[in-house]
Amino acid sequence: MNTKTFSQKSADISRRWILIDAQDAPLGRLSTEISKYLIGKHKPTYTPHIDGGDYVVVVNAAKTIVTGDKETAKIYYRHSGFPGGIKDASLAEVRAKFPERIIQNAVKGMLPKNKLAAERMQRLKIFAGSEHAHTAQSPEKVEVKNNG
Repeated sequence: MNTKTFSQKSADISRRWILIDAQDAPLGRLSTEISKYLIGKHKPTYTPHIDGGDYVVVVNAAKTIVTGDKETAKIYYRHSGFPGGIKDASLAEVRAKFPERIIQNAVKGMLPKNKLAAERMQRLKIFAGSEHAHTAQSPEKVEVKNNG
């Protein structure tokens, strides 16, 4: 028996469009599902050094849930690059102004820190409401399991 290890080539990549509804989904479970699809680990052709993931469209980003007191206790930091330029905002403040950033930061933290991460993040499309601009791509709807 002479089996060979399969290695996907860049030319063999086929990308699908996935639609995920974030309403009433826990942030952590949601972001692990999204990162799995962006990386391509759900495919039998997964190869670590090839970016074979799919496009992911997330709707209702403003309606994702968090447990405990994370709504007020979780703090997001950003820095302007100038001395003393650090700014912080609680999850509630970020949700009010830029609800897409909550999911974006969570998914970015779950992706491997390598050369493929930036390209994978570009394939993530997040929308605060239930409407999205990618109906022409006819994304297939995927449910996020909520075991809570």
